[in-house]
Amino acid sequence: MLQLLRAMMALTERQPQLEKKPARGRAPLSGKAVAALCVTSFVVGLLLSGNVSLMSASASPSSSSTDSADSDKSIRVSGCDNERKLGENHPKDLLNEVSRTHQAIQSLDKAVSTLEMEMAVERARGGGGGGGAASMASSRTPQKAFVVVGINTAFTSKKRRDSLRDTWVPRGDKLRKLEREKGIVVRFVIGHSGTPGGGALDRALDAEEAETRDFMRLDHAEGYHELSSKTRTYFTTAVATWDADFYVKVDDDIHLNLGMLASRLAKHRTRPRVYVGCMKSGPVLSQKGVKYHEPEYWKFGDEGNKYFRHATGQIYAISKDLAAYISINQPILHRFANEDVSLGAWLIGLEVEHVDDRSMCCATPPDCEWKKRAGNVCVASFDWSCSGVCKSVDRMRHIHKACGEGEGAVWNAAT
Repeated sequence: MLQLLRAMMALTERQPQLEKKPARGRAPLSGKAVAALCVTSFVVGLLLSGNVSLMSASASPSSSSTDSADSDKSIRVSGCDNERKLGENHPKDLLNEVSRTHQAIQSLDKAVSTLEMEMAVERARGGGGGGGAASMASSRTPQKAFVVVGINTAFTSKKRRDSLRDTWVPRGDKLRKLEREKGIVVRFVIGHSGTPGGGALDRALDAEEAETRDFMRLDHAEGYHELSSKTRTYFTTAVATWDADFYVKVDDDIHLNLGMLASRLAKHRTRPRVYVGCMKSGPVLSQKGVKYHEPEYWKFGDEGNKYFRHATGQIYAISKDLAAYISINQPILHRFANEDVSLGAWLIGLEVEHVDDRSMCCATPPDCEWKKRAGNVCVASFDWSCSGVCKSVDRMRHIHKACGEGEGAVWNAAT
C-alpha cells in the first residue's frame, strides 16, 4: 500500500516534465483525469489490501488436518466460554450478586459505625467532660472486660448489700480473680448524699468501701426521683473505667446467677447494638400521688396509652456501642420519671436490637427452682409484686440455695 502511494506521489511530481515532451499519438491527461486516476487507484489498493488480509487470515502456513482440528477446537472452546459467561448473567445469579453486595455494604456500615463510636468514646475520655469520677477515670486507660455488672444501691441498703455478698456477689480476692480470669466486673453503684462536705452517710459508706472494695462511686446526688440521672452517670462512669462488651444494671434486691448471665450475653457478642432484658409495655400513669406517676404523660399520647417496649428496670444489659452512646450524649438525654422508661426512650430511636430474654425475670421459688431442676437455670429471679425479692435480706440465702447455679458455674462460663 505504501509503495502504491509513493508511486502516485512520484507520478504527480513528474507531471510538469511530462507536459513539456511532445505527445506520441495520445493526448496528455488533464489534471482532473490524473486526480480521478489517483483516487481510483487508492480505492483499488484498499480493496486489494483487504482481500490479501482476508486471504492471509483464512490461509495458514500449514494446512494440515491437525491444525484445522485445533482451529475447530478453539472455536468450540470459545463458544463454551461465551455460553458460560451468558449463564453467569442469569437473573438468579445477578440477584445473588446483588444480595452479596448488599450484605457486604451492611457489614462495612456496621464496621464504620463501630469505629466512629469508638473514636467518639476516646474523644470523650480524653476531654474528661463527665466530671467527678468519670473525669478521673478518663485520665487512665480503660481496663478490658467482658461485662460490667453495676448493682444499684442506696445509703440505707447495707443489709441488702451484705445479703448479696453472702450469696452471689464474690468477696475480696474472689472478686479480683473473677475480673482477671473471666472479665466479669461486679460493683455496687452509689453516689453521694448531697450534704456539703460529706455527712454521716458518706463517712459510713467510705468505711464500708475501704473494707470491701466493691463500690463504684458516682458524681451524683442520691435520691429516689433521680434514678434516671443516676443511670446516665453510671454508664458514663463505667464506659470511662472499663472497655467492656456489655454493661448491666441490676437492683440490690435481685438474685442473679453470674455464670448464666455471662453465657447468655456471650451469644450476642457479635451484635453491635443489642439491648437485653424482659421487655414490657406498661400503662402511662397520669394520676398524681400514685406510684410510678409520669408527670409527662401527655407526651405518650392520649390518656390510657402504654409506654413503648422497654426492659423492666430490675435488670437489663446493653452492648458497648449503646453504653458509649449514652456516655457521649448524656447531657442532652431526657429523663422521665421512671428510670427504665428513660433508658428505653434513649434507645427507641436508634438502630437497636431488642432482645426479650425471659430468663432474666423468673419468679422466686418454686418457679426458679423448678426451672433449675429442668436444666433451665434462670439468669435473675425476683417477685413482680415487690419489683424485687420481697423481704430480700431474709430470703436471699434461701433463694440462692434453691435457684443458684452453683459456685463453680461462673468459672466455666464462656466469655
